[in-house]
Amino acid sequence: MKRPRIQFRFLSEYGMLFALLALCAFFSYATWTEQHPNGPKAGRALGSELAERRGTAIRVLIVARDSEEDVAFAEALGARLEAFGVRVVGTVNGEATDARRVLEEAAAAGQGIDVIACNHATASWRLFDGLGEKFPAFADTAVVCPRSYYWPNFLKGDNLLNVANQIVVIAILAIGMTMVIITGGIDLSVGSLVALSAVFAARLIRDAAGAEDATALAMVLCSLAGIGLCGAMGLFSGLMVYLFAIPPFIVTLGMMLVASGAAFILAEGQSIYEIPASYLWLGRGSIAFGVPNAVLLMALLYILAHTVMTHTAFGRHVYAVGGNSEGARLSGVPIGVVLVAVYGVSGVMAGLGGIVCASQLKSAAPTYGLMYELYVIAAVVVGGTSLRGGEGRIFGTLIGAFIIAVIQNGMNLTGVESYTQRIVLGLVILGAVLLDVLKNRGWSLLKGRAAL
Repeated sequence: MKRPRIQFRFLSEYGMLFALLALCAFFSYATWTEQHPNGPKAGRALGSELAERRGTAIRVLIVARDSEEDVAFAEALGARLEAFGVRVVGTVNGEATDARRVLEEAAAAGQGIDVIACNHATASWRLFDGLGEKFPAFADTAVVCPRSYYWPNFLKGDNLLNVANQIVVIAILAIGMTMVIITGGIDLSVGSLVALSAVFAARLIRDAAGAEDATALAMVLCSLAGIGLCGAMGLFSGLMVYLFAIPPFIVTLGMMLVASGAAFILAEGQSIYEIPASYLWLGRGSIAFGVPNAVLLMALLYILAHTVMTHTAFGRHVYAVGGNSEGARLSGVPIGVVLVAVYGVSGVMAGLGGIVCASQLKSAAPTYGLMYELYVIAAVVVGGTSLRGGEGRIFGTLIGAFIIAVIQNGMNLTGVESYTQRIVLGLVILGAVLLDVLKNRGWSLLKGRAAL
């Protein structure tokens, strides 16, 4: 009898982590494809290979398109070849017609070319098919490009960072939402608070801090003002829930409308773009190993929230209020303080999410945060927090947020249309709620219900 209980407990504790790993494995398999290296790293590797295999006496023409990545490839390749003493007779950054013109000029001038170094895109141009027939002078000229290899698109470093960066705002909001739901409540206002925070901070930067000439200190103060405003609105929601016993759903629904309307009024229905470029530091900047600062901030916030919820009296009180409110009151738990505090934390997290969003986009608009409350609640529920209250884990919420992000990213990579993605996400949420219900019923489908 004990073994099934142990198994179910193990699944409830680590099931979502295994689900996340399984999703990563599935999308890695589904996106396994041939990769064609490009950019500076590919250029350096091809330059070294040419110098080592063909010697330094060769004459090389570099051909790439005029995109940023292709230009970087050509520059890195040229620099590596010159470092080895290889002669680069020219570099083409453009279309096939540009390469044809250079070849015609070289043929007319009697200039020899031993190797045409390309990336995969330019090497596939029809210009280079049967090159000796089109340009007899270059009959012995080799067309080379970086070696391809097989790897999942999902597991590319850039894609993994993109997944983390895209889920940052949702994950930050989910910290406060987790605390609220553990107390047995709900907060529908977080999405609108994201927009209000972004617009309020951007409006202050534009009108009071010098717009694009704003100093770092001024931007920090304006951002703190936006976070503080949302925190105050969260505290107000908590007071309404506690003092007047209004259902959290109704209170936060009203605050959602208030915050959304205030954001549109402050922005005058328009986006605000007069923000300094340095404001991107939080949303797009990086200080370590190429990891975005916003992702580092998210990680620090989750470590702090986990510590608070597992090693402080406040965290124990939050669980107590959600598990048995009357019992917590009789035990001396300050229920009012706890309820007001968790809604305040939710407001602060939403305000911070708005600042991160504005920093990522270098603008603010009253439409930011649209439908975010649903994604946040989904992340919390998928992460194992019970809608009944009294149960949930902060790191479980983080796993839930990544599950949603991985599903969305994986479906984008595999070409699943947006409408189908909504269906899948809805089914994931329903599945998570069903698991929560079954767990509370002792994994019995018909417990407490008459068999049909």
